[in-house]
Amino acid sequence: MLTIEELRFSRGPFTLTANFELHAGMTAVIGPSGSGKSTLLSLIAGFDLPDSGRILWNGADITELAPGARPVATLFQDNNLFPHLDVLTNVALGASPKARPAPDAVSKAKVALRQVGLGGLETRMPKDLSGGQQSRAALARALLTDRPVVLMDEAFSALGPALKSEMLDLTKSLMPDKTIMMVTHDPDDAKRFAQTTIFVVDGSVAAPAKTEDLFAQPTDDLAAYLS
Repeated sequence: MLTIEELRFSRGPFTLTANFELHAGMTAVIGPSGSGKSTLLSLIAGFDLPDSGRILWNGADITELAPGARPVATLFQDNNLFPHLDVLTNVALGASPKARPAPDAVSKAKVALRQVGLGGLETRMPKDLSGGQQSRAALARALLTDRPVVLMDEAFSALGPALKSEMLDLTKSLMPDKTIMMVTHDPDDAKRFAQTTIFVVDGSVAAPAKTEDLFAQPTDDLAAYLS
């Protein structure tokens, strides 16, 4: 279980506050631009540190841990593939973060690439892949990272609607036991894929709510965002 305990983070005039618990499954994070969605994920990932409060995983305090030491994998919109490395090496870095991944990591990478539909493209460079294929490669690397918490910061937002839906379906099928937080600007993503949804507005992070119930009885702020 991921626990966000009385978290507070300020940068200039902006302040974010959060206090909630999150269980396994896919949770959408929605809200207006600039409301603090990406900041929340950045704090959980360790790219930013809170001014106060704690972040815990299964009761263990991870607030001060470096990003690489946290039980967290992050998928970004730009996929974070290394342009000078082929697809197989990019994916293998998820299991062995070395310039020359170990043979076992390479074998695992080949399996992961087949799982995401990229079997046979191991020697391609990122620039030679379509946007959808790059997203699949980034997902394969996250599979090899094998962290229990997966943060998706608009990871598939650059894709068309059909391909984005396909990628979200693939994510759910390949990571059924992970705690996934998905930042999205599309409420339909939340309605279709997320069991729970977190609404963020003006730096205030609401506790996760069952998605169906949240949209059936929206707060005034959520209604204004959806209108």
